Amino acid sequence: MRVFAIENDGNFTEYLSKPFHGSYQEKVLEEWLEGNPDGIVEDGRLLIIGRQVSTNFGSMIDLLALDRAGDVVVIELKRDRTPRETLTQALEYVSYAEALSAEQLESILAQYINEEPAHIAEYHREYFALAPDEAVAFNKDQRIVIVGQRVTEEIRQTSSFLRSKGIRVTCIEFSYFESAGGLRLLSHDIVVGGDSSKKVSKVSSGSLPLTSKQNFMEALDAFGKPVFQRLLSFAEERHFPIHWGTKGFSLNVDLDGTHVALCFGYPPSAVYRQSVYTALYGRGGLLSKVNVQDDTATKFFADARSTGLFKPAGRELRWPLDRAFTAEEIDSALQWLDRLAATVAERGLLT
Repeated sequence: MRVFAIENDGNFTEYLSKPFHGSYQEKVLEEWLEGNPDGIVEDGRLLIIGRQVSTNFGSMIDLLALDRAGDVVVIELKRDRTPRETLTQALEYVSYAEALSAEQLESILAQYINEEPAHIAEYHREYFALAPDEAVAFNKDQRIVIVGQRVTEEIRQTSSFLRSKGIRVTCIEFSYFESAGGLRLLSHDIVVGGDSSKKVSKVSSGSLPLTSKQNFMEALDAFGKPVFQRLLSFAEERHFPIHWGTKGFSLNVDLDGTHVALCFGYPPSAVYRQSVYTALYGRGGLLSKVNVQDDTATKFFADARSTGLFKPAGRELRWPLDRAFTAEEIDSALQWLDRLAATVAERGLLT
């Protein structure tokens, strides 16, 4: 493919095609794909849930994703391997992914976004803006996406054959261009596509970089800033540990070195949008770590609802920060958190 700029005088200036080497190695392409997953496949956007995910053979999946239907998508960069090696690796990866349970996918997502209680069903529903009656069953099917600056005829032919047998394979060629003035362009063509009893014992994924208090506060709008200023001050006054994730944070109680999450805070750019989430039922929260019965969590769930701020969100509650809140409203949420923290400290850890 040749790419031209149309100058003011009507003349064409050609952009020069550059190979992915030096500062544009496959690692950079991987980062571009990770940050821009829309349009990778032919039929919609993807939710990236893991990067450099370890398989049971000790190899690494470049990117692991979910599509709208909840099917797992293995994204593999071709690199300098032979066509046979590329396809063998991709099939190995998807055979591993086929055995992942919803709980293991949730674990991969939690490691990737640096948040222990990552509720994959709710995260997926928010990301794709699913309708309330739109049901999803995770990992009923799997897909392979092979990406490279050049996808050979051998890979195209074999991938087309696999598609004819019901294995969903998409092959994408990326081209990188640069102008004399330094403007960079990236184009991609879908060259193929466009139309278990197995157990996995351990899952792991690389992580996105963590945010900071400063970056978090700068990302908030006028509705979120007053709430989170009060919430973070509340945590500092009581010496509650704050764990920063890739977008937001968790607010915790320290029980002899073990941190129990009370709630989570998210900025407007997060999948959950600007909000405060409870941590009653998920991993890292009340029931998973603290010596309490279900009725205690049920009571706190009802008490949070009674504030008029929190709304049901899957297993948890979500306080959407989409309007201005009075000092009294914010106080009611902080008082609820104070009671929750006192109960956690009183009951102690599970033995």
